[in-house]
Amino acid sequence: MNATATSSLKEQWLNFREQQPKTRIRDAASQLQVSEGEIVAACTGSTVKHLKNEFPALMQAMPALGKVMVLTRNENCVIERKGVFEIVNTENKHVGTVLGKDIDLRMFFSRWKYGFAVENDESIGFKKSIQIFDAQGGAIMKIYAVDQTDLSAWDKVVADFTAVDQVAAITVAPAPAAPVYNDANADAASFLEGWANLQDTHDFFPLLMKHKLSRTGALELAEGKFSRRVSSECVKTLLNQASASGLEIMVFVGNPGNIEIHTGPVQKILEIPNWINVMDEDFNLHLKTDTIAQCWVVEKPSVDGIVTSLEVFDAAGEMIAQFFGKRKPGNPELEPWRALAASL
Repeated sequence: MNATATSSLKEQWLNFREQQPKTRIRDAASQLQVSEGEIVAACTGSTVKHLKNEFPALMQAMPALGKVMVLTRNENCVIERKGVFEIVNTENKHVGTVLGKDIDLRMFFSRWKYGFAVENDESIGFKKSIQIFDAQGGAIMKIYAVDQTDLSAWDKVVADFTAVDQVAAITVAPAPAAPVYNDANADAASFLEGWANLQDTHDFFPLLMKHKLSRTGALELAEGKFSRRVSSECVKTLLNQASASGLEIMVFVGNPGNIEIHTGPVQKILEIPNWINVMDEDFNLHLKTDTIAQCWVVEKPSVDGIVTSLEVFDAAGEMIAQFFGKRKPGNPELEPWRALAASL
């Protein structure tokens, strides 16, 4: 993208904001037929700085910032969790982890391509944040400053990781080819035997890969044995019942570059047309209900007994969110959670 095109993209964004100040940048990008990352890059200068492509080291620097808000989203759901980065592990080159009572992440660094440090700028509609994008310019994760953030530590991290090249553009790549699945010709008996022999819920994804199954295809094969199709209203039921009972749950929301997990209670549930929201002090969830195409209650064997989840998909078979009862490895899942899942 040349300089004139870039300056015009910034102008397009500013004009768009003037006309539709309430539209989110992701939706605006779609209407402007560019990626969100391209809009952010077009604002490079005093408000936006490119960061070095040293993402594992950048994540290792996050605990110094103190309390922050981490946001992860996909097409149909946004999760926002406030807290402190505690244990950051980036030794595994495929998946980095952040573990702690508040911030809990699974980071797939191979998908991380562009990073930006963004300053507060009301005129552009930006808030102080560190933002990570994939090669297509899609947002993977954003880390926002909050009132309790150590701003001098923040500024030091930004200074340490600011890239030399500060060009007001990024080059976006075409989306990777969609995986090819074997749902129609799967060896159901062999797959279900593999499922019955699971020792850990993390072994489920490799099992899907081995049999070249889509996730929804796998759930259809296992229907009546390990999976049960339930109504799209179940997400609302689950959140409202967990809120009423104080049951602690786990909520997983992700995209190809990051999965963010909330563990704990959900309290303030707010329904508005086409959305169900959790609006708690340190945890927000915004889930689009009119795009839910399939919901399944799923049981996976593990060394700690059966692990039950509610899995929510859109019409393309993409996972919107997953819900579990609060559970630590080595412990069986909570009985009240199992009862809630059974009642759906």
